[in-house]
Amino acid sequence: MLNIQRYSLILDLIKKRKNIRLNEIIEELKVSEATARRDLNFLEEKGKIRRVHGGAVLIEDREENIDYKKLVFSEEKDRIGKKAASYVKNGDTIFLDAGSTTECVIKYLSGKEDVKVVTNGFTHIEELTKRGIETYLLGGKVKVKTGAVIGSTALFSLKNYNFDVVFIGANGINFDGYSTPDPEEVLVKSEAVKKGRKVFFLCDHSKFNERSFINFASLKDGILITDSEIPKDIKEKMEE
Repeated sequence: MLNIQRYSLILDLIKKRKNIRLNEIIEELKVSEATARRDLNFLEEKGKIRRVHGGAVLIEDREENIDYKKLVFSEEKDRIGKKAASYVKNGDTIFLDAGSTTECVIKYLSGKEDVKVVTNGFTHIEELTKRGIETYLLGGKVKVKTGAVIGSTALFSLKNYNFDVVFIGANGINFDGYSTPDPEEVLVKSEAVKKGRKVFFLCDHSKFNERSFINFASLKDGILITDSEIPKDIKEKMEE
């Protein structure tokens, strides 16, 4: 069994039970005590669990606010945004997901002619309109923390559009696909993926082997644009 598979199974068990003992991991996964301890240490380093005597407890998903996200890995995100914009042609209609990485696409759209952008990212609006880009903002519930418009109203609005290019962010990528903590953001992300002729996932390296609450797309649903080598297990799954 691959390391990432064990991590996912352990997290699944802890999420169901809220806590787990070391001997339960050994019995459930058929691994040695040393392997179980290493796996728990790794998950604690990633901020997914907290070690306690004889086992571990779950740390619930935390989501940083949009201002903080703009500060971390800013150079990497800028390179991702520049590469993503290179796939946009004159006359394209684009869906631009909310988020700090997708926002980096905007400045590189300058010079593209007759481009239209539909977005659920209300923090994107100033940059888009400043560059004279024809922009449509989805209606719905405002989530200030991530700068997103989300929920069933946004989903209903999104169903009216078709896109040449879709740019989507994610909180985590593993061999199961792309994930995010918020069920209401999942509604928008998953629908946007369905509506795109070409779909690109924009994720920096810190999202690799992270698993958030809900998957919204599989690895086969689009092309990943990132700033570093893709981990072997994820790459193999993509190549399948």
